[in-house]
Parts: sequence; C-alpha cells; structure tokens
Amino acid sequence: MASASPVDRLRDKIARLQLVHRVGVALGKEQDKDRLIEMILLEAKKLCQADGGTLYLRTDDDHLQFVIMRTDSLGIALGGTTGKAIELPPIPLRDQKTGAPNTHNVATHAANVKETVHVPDAYHAEGFDFSGTKIFDERNGYRSKSLLTVPMIGNRGDVIGVLQLLNAQDDDGQVMPFDEEDQAVVEALAAQAGVALDNQLLLEGQKELLESFIKMIAAAIDAKSPYTGGHCERVPVLTEMITRSVCDATEGPFADFDLGPDEWYELRIAAWMHDCGKVTTPVHVMDKATKLETIADRIGEVRARFEVLKRDAEIEHLKQKLAGADVDDDALTKTLATLDEELAFLEKSNVGGEFLPQEAQDKIRDIGKRTWVHQGASLPLLSDDELENLTISRGTLTEPERLVINGHMVQTIKMLEALPFPKNLMRVPEYAGGHHEKMDGSGYPKGIYAGDMSVPARIMAIADVFEALTAQDRPYKKGKTLSESMRIMGFMKKDGHLDPALFDHFVRSGIYREYGARYLPKELIDDVDEQALLDIVPTAFTLPAESERKKRWQGFLPQYEA
Repeated sequence: MASASPVDRLRDKIARLQLVHRVGVALGKEQDKDRLIEMILLEAKKLCQADGGTLYLRTDDDHLQFVIMRTDSLGIALGGTTGKAIELPPIPLRDQKTGAPNTHNVATHAANVKETVHVPDAYHAEGFDFSGTKIFDERNGYRSKSLLTVPMIGNRGDVIGVLQLLNAQDDDGQVMPFDEEDQAVVEALAAQAGVALDNQLLLEGQKELLESFIKMIAAAIDAKSPYTGGHCERVPVLTEMITRSVCDATEGPFADFDLGPDEWYELRIAAWMHDCGKVTTPVHVMDKATKLETIADRIGEVRARFEVLKRDAEIEHLKQKLAGADVDDDALTKTLATLDEELAFLEKSNVGGEFLPQEAQDKIRDIGKRTWVHQGASLPLLSDDELENLTISRGTLTEPERLVINGHMVQTIKMLEALPFPKNLMRVPEYAGGHHEKMDGSGYPKGIYAGDMSVPARIMAIADVFEALTAQDRPYKKGKTLSESMRIMGFMKKDGHLDPALFDHFVRSGIYREYGARYLPKELIDDVDEQALLDIVPTAFTLPAESERKKRWQGFLPQYEA
C-alpha cells in the first residue's frame, strides 16, 4: 500500500469516501438493531482490510457489553445476526472499588476519554493491559498486533459504544499498523454509526415503553376482574401462534401471506389492546357470576323471603291449633317441603348454564306469583327484574347487560381511534376492534362482514373465541375440553361466524393442541375429530352491495350508538 502511486492512492481515497457515503445511507435505512450493528463492524473492517473486530455497547450500569465479534482468519463469528452468543463478561467502565475511570483496558479508555486509540503492536504497548489478548492468542495460535479503537458517540454527546478493529492488512495479507487515512475514515464511519445506532436504540426504547404501557393496561383490566385474570395475556399469545403458522404456510389460501417486522409489531400491539375498552365496563356486569348478582348476589334476599313464607305458614298453623281448629300437621310439612324445593330450584336456576328450557322458565314465573308480606304489604315473591334475570336462557346476562358487555368493543375502537398512531400502526384499531365481527355480518359492534377485514383481524377472532371456550377462570362456566371447544367452533364455521379457511388452518396446523398443552389441565385435553371439522360446509349467505358493506365501517350498529 505504501508503494502505491499517487493516482492509485487518490482512487483508493475516492473509493473509501464513496463507501463511507453508501454505508452512511444504508445505516440510516436499517431498522433492525442486530443487522445495524453487524453492518457497522463489517463495513469498518472492509474499509481498513482488518482481519478482526469487536463492537461493544454501553450498558445502563456503565459496562461495555460485547455484542459482535469477528476474526476472519480464525473463522470466529459471534453475536449480531449469527445467533451465537458471546460468552465474555462485560467490561466495567469504572473501577468497582474506587469508582475511578477504568483506563487499563483500551476499549474502556477510549470510551472514558472519548478519543480514538491506535495501538501499532499490542505486545509492546504501554499503559494498557493486554494479558487477556495474549492468552487468547496462545490458545488459538494467533498474533494480535495492530488495534484501532474508536468511541461511538450519540446525538447527546454520550458514548453509546466502542468500535475496535484488529490487525489491518496490506494487499498481500501482511499485518500492518492502521494508517492515518484508516483512522480518519473509521472515525467518520463511527460518527455516522453512533448517530444511527443511537436513533435505533431510542426508537427501540420507545417501542419497549409503549409495549410496557400497553401490557400494564391489559394487566390492569385482568386485575379488575378476578374471573378473566389471564385473558388479555393469553389472547396475544394464541394470536401470534396462529399468525406464525399462517405465515409459515407453503400451500393453500395463505401460501403468499406474510408479515414484516413492522406488521408483527402492529399485530402485537393490537392483540394486547383488543379488550382495552373493558376499563369502562361496570365490574358488577363484567363479573356477573350468577343471574341475580349485582353488587351482591340477590339470591340471599330471595332466601330471606322464603324464610318469611315458612315462618308465616308455621305461625298460621299454630294459631289455628290454639284456636282449637282441626289442623293437618302433614299439610304444614308438605307446604314447607314445597317451599324448600322451590327455593332449591331457584338457587339452581340462578347459576348460569348453557340452556334453561322453557318449562323451567315457566316454573320460575309460577313461583314468582306467590306473595309474601313485608311491613304489612303483600308483595310478589319475585320482582319483574328478578324474573327477567332468573329466566335468562343462557349464561347470566340479560339483554341490556349483554349490550353493556358488548359495548366494550365500542369503547375499544373509540379509544384506539383517538390515539395518533404512526403510519406503521394505523391498522391497530381494525385488528383490535374486529374480533367480535362475523363473516356473515351478524357480529358487533359495526356488523362488518368479516371477509372485508384483514387476515390478522380474522385470526384474532379465532384466538379470542378459543381462549374464551377453554378458559378456566370464568364465573359462569367451566372450561371446556379441546373436543367440546373445537366442536362449538365447528358450528361457528358452519353458521358463518368464523373464517372457514382460517379455522381449517387452525385445525390442520394443530395450534389448538399446542396451545392446550401449554395452558389447559390434562383432563381437558382429549381427542378431536379433525376430519369432521374440516368436512363442515359453511352455510351460504348473500353479501350486500359493496356500498352497504363500506357504510358499516363508518359507524356502529344502532343498539351500540348510544
């Protein structure tokens, strides 16, 4: 290199400047931190024809952490995108006892003084401890000689890392010291790299902050209701499992479907926020474990009324006896037994189930017609509101209460649409707000035809349904087995509620079983007739005109507008 002509040196300098420019442009575009770090080191090595190099990042506790190492002649490639961890401990920037700057290590010295350090020969350098370097050389049959150590400084003047190059080589592969041009060009690259890496770390920190904030909200929602404690955590897990499987599909309707890094981030945010509107749902409705529950379970009041009826029956019986009337003790016993049986029936009916038959509802209304005396007034045994609640055919919610529960989706969409999401997160409201919409347009809160929604939004609907069916922490039902859950989802496929192609993929991929192995007790994991589910043919429905379908995106169904 020293014998090169002035023209050759000029061409080399121009080539280096062009390379620095291209690298600077590439550094500004790269969004993956590992690839960015790797690019910084590899391009710096290329500029100086260095055999090896190391890049350190500064940690929050003032250490230099090894993040990428390369030594070409030894075939060493660790950290970065290799997936191979660097087992070396971080180097403290300050003495652990005195707190003084650590100037014995060349990398920490460069970071502490914010200056480049060029060592022509590590074995003859003064002021630095290269004992570890010499041990490495002895073990690997290597000779570390020239080192160029450059601090990387971020936007605010803080050292965020150190770039270190090892053994510059001439055109014949002979090790030589780094020259002044090498140092100048690497310092220029390090300056650009420091800003680019600092921007990337700041962006990563903002993402982590946003995700942590969102997870905190989800945890607060789960904490608000002890009966849905893990729902906001499990749905994102299942959503990602299904989506990953769909992305991996190499044939079928989703062979061309894939998500980039930004789209994955967008989906994760949406999955964690899918029930954020529940913060507005009254606890006594969200946690309604029995039909008569409000702030407390009103079945206690009904029991008290039955005790009044039994007491009054006994008093009347004793009065007649004292009056000398011919009374039938068996009749009293029968009356008391009837009251006990009716109370037991109401207590059983108060617990929500899959279905309350019409004859049971009629019996409840007949019992409600009884009267009892309170403060001298004759009152119906059951009020209209109690009758409405006790005769609920499925679950524990009345229709108005169901609207309140379902209304959390309205709040979810309103809350998310009010946030100034950047362009790469613009679909979060759609993903999060559509998991109760159905393929045939009969879902809520907008009545959107789910086929008009994105694939991730439809995936989230499947994840939400399956988690709800198998959940062990709901007050109104027990968690179902795999076969029961998949059978119910098969009906939903047939009735036009779930995307049939995605449901079939859910079946074929075995994700439901993988999820079950992680979250369900063994007694709920049973055999599923997958072929029967795949053979289900969805009921055909007629799509309205495109204009009508688009209109539904603009607002909510009338019952949810308020």
